[in-house]
Amino acid sequence: MTATLETRGLHVSFGRTPVLRDVNVTVPAHTAVGLVGESGSGKSTLGKTVVGINTPRQGQVLVHGEDVFAVSRRRRAAMRRQVQYIPQDPFSSLSPRRTVGQTLAEALDPVRARPADHEEAIVHALEQVRLDAGAMRKYPHQFSGGQRQRIAIARALVVQPRLVIADEITSALDVSVQAEIVALLRSLERTMEASLLFISHNLAVVQALCEHVVVMYRGAIVEQGRVDDVYRDPKHDYTRTLLASVPGSEGFHLD
Repeated sequence: MTATLETRGLHVSFGRTPVLRDVNVTVPAHTAVGLVGESGSGKSTLGKTVVGINTPRQGQVLVHGEDVFAVSRRRRAAMRRQVQYIPQDPFSSLSPRRTVGQTLAEALDPVRARPADHEEAIVHALEQVRLDAGAMRKYPHQFSGGQRQRIAIARALVVQPRLVIADEITSALDVSVQAEIVALLRSLERTMEASLLFISHNLAVVQALCEHVVVMYRGAIVEQGRVDDVYRDPKHDYTRTLLASVPGSEGFHLD
């Protein structure tokens, strides 16, 4: 079976500064993969490169076997719809001038963005993240941080993507809300067709949510494998340091 996402020999630089070095990552179909490492390790850069925000200096980004950077502009636009990115701060990514319904309609139809044309799909996406249909008519400031994160997840799901990239989406939330979002994602994993690349510095959250883990250090992959195997028997010194320094947030644990 073709992987949902595969990067091959990916190099990304900002100016003359290398940020990603020979990154090879595979996200199998219908699988949650955690991408961990300290701040500045290159995790978010990798996620933004996959969705086309950054352009690689060298290497390939394959979505279901197609190289995102080797296809026509029209095809690339269609492929980007298949890969949805959820940022860390949903408030800054949600327009304060648009209702939730307009925001989700824009994801479905960027030209007209009329909620009435897509009401069934929008309501279904909101129900998936446990928000009622009335949320369509409200604005982002009328919701809590956890609810705004649910809206951001709904915006990603409404287009029925093949891959969802969640970039530190629990880090700004308090522990109880963080646990709710993780529980929601675990529930969604059982029903949605998409794979998940979950970017986080929280190893305990990754353990609770993901089947596989990829460890990044200074722009390179130093270790990857099944979560339980890597956590139980880390092979790289950096992975051992990470595991030793992060005991896990309240409500989670590292076995």
